[in-house]
Amino acid sequence: MEDAMSALLDQVDLTDIKNAVDSLRSEAADLLADMVRCPSLLGDEKSAQDLVRSVFEAMGLEIDEFAIDEAKLKSHPGYSPSIVSYDGRHNIVGIHKPRRGTRGKSLIFNGHIDVVPVGAEALWTKPPFEPWIEGDKLYGRGGGDMKSGIVAYIIAMKALKKLGVEPAAEVILQSVVEEECTGNGALACLVQGYRADAAIIPEPFNGIMHAQMGVMWLALEVAGKPVHASVAHTGVAAIDFALYMFGELKKLEHQWNAPEGRHAEYHAHEHPVNFNLGKIQGGEWASSVPTACRADIRLGFYPGITPAEVRETVEKLFAEAHRKHPQNNSIEYKVIYEGFQAEGFVLDINTPMVTTLADCHRSVTGSDVAFNAFTGTTDARFFNLYGNIPATCYGPTAANIHGIDEWVSIDSMMEVASVLATFTARWCGVNRL
Repeated sequence: MEDAMSALLDQVDLTDIKNAVDSLRSEAADLLADMVRCPSLLGDEKSAQDLVRSVFEAMGLEIDEFAIDEAKLKSHPGYSPSIVSYDGRHNIVGIHKPRRGTRGKSLIFNGHIDVVPVGAEALWTKPPFEPWIEGDKLYGRGGGDMKSGIVAYIIAMKALKKLGVEPAAEVILQSVVEEECTGNGALACLVQGYRADAAIIPEPFNGIMHAQMGVMWLALEVAGKPVHASVAHTGVAAIDFALYMFGELKKLEHQWNAPEGRHAEYHAHEHPVNFNLGKIQGGEWASSVPTACRADIRLGFYPGITPAEVRETVEKLFAEAHRKHPQNNSIEYKVIYEGFQAEGFVLDINTPMVTTLADCHRSVTGSDVAFNAFTGTTDARFFNLYGNIPATCYGPTAANIHGIDEWVSIDSMMEVASVLATFTARWCGVNRL
């Protein structure tokens, strides 16, 4: 394997790759800052996608900008019910096709442009969409998760071109919407027909991801019995009942985290299964027992369990919790599934894509790569589960993602760019331009 990979690098040297990437550092930091300035929250991704398209066009890539056709996705097993309209929200794909003939293996670089809400903006040191740099760290919402990953694969491609070579196989660069709540953007690329011999998503993980959990979003809607607060004990508060139901659900989380209930890939993890009550809305008046409540909940579950199985388990648990509640005759509830209905997976670390990526990491950094089993979900599931495409996440070092003062290491972004450029040269081969 090593001889074969070296043969593909006969026209480009590792030191040259690293130097070419390093020479693009200022450009990379500026591009990342420009991306962070685009507040690409759910439903508002257009400005960031326009920027990505302009970069892809300047790179000479063939452009495919397309809207997500939800009707085409609904029958797909990887589909998750959407939350907002797809009107005006497009994926951007840049396609490299070798000019001098194909001789290597094809590759997809995928990244999501959407970012999560900023939370309480008053807690940020500076406005979250006004990026700032302190030392090696670039701060701002989305810098780590995961605009720095998109910059890393762009710089990888630019570095090879700067060396006077091109990948000798097709490379597909995808910037997709809605990874943070459904993944339907990446699924739409699959449904659009994009396939390759491997896919890499530069999510901000320390190492190579070899497993990820399933994730489900659900909403619990409760209707209670309203009365005046002076006789609150005679009513049934919808908010109280929603919290009671979530408390019963947390018992399932505890059960799945027990050593005897764990998946093999998560035996050593501190707390792999997490149920989160992320949002709650309810009540009408401080002096009225609340009539209605909605609780939005996120569930994690192990690879090998299907979303349908999780839904069945949860609905049985809720039914039993309602049955044993002393005031069940005065309260109603229903479960709504919106957002993630995402299955987990395990990736064979001996697959050629993984071993090649690990070798490239070792060559660039001088150390062995770490492998991690992620307790969330990523768009890698679509490639592995439904596209027969080995896919992993490997990206820069970041912190406070989904939190306050999110940051990414610029050094790590450039190191990842060097690894991705090296991987591209080895996986795809290179032609002289």
